[in-house]
Amino acid sequence: MEGLANYVKEDRPWGGFERFTLNEPTTVKIVSVKAGEAISLQTHANRDEFWRVLEGSGTITIDGGDFQAKAGDNYFGKRGMTHRVMGGEEGLRLLEIAFGAFDEQDITRLEDRYGRI
Repeated sequence: MEGLANYVKEDRPWGGFERFTLNEPTTVKIVSVKAGEAISLQTHANRDEFWRVLEGSGTITIDGGDFQAKAGDNYFGKRGMTHRVMGGEEGLRLLEIAFGAFDEQDITRLEDRYGRI
């Protein structure tokens, strides 16, 4: 899978699994975005981020491109790329795996509807 150096998908008699990281420094979060709401348009200097949409739908913006996201879709944003997640009609939940030095202060907000710039 693009951007994930140690990604493996294996089928087994009982089903299967996907491995996203292997002995890498990562931070894993489940991010929820309410219907019609959005995180700021932002960049990170010290981390890359992988997202898998778990539930719902919305729009994910990466490096100027808008993608209509739904459950099961995957996205990867390299450090320095602009990105934003917007919740659709029912909002969305996504798995976020951050690669690199993680710090919640490593956010440069370019646009923010909540006045946090």
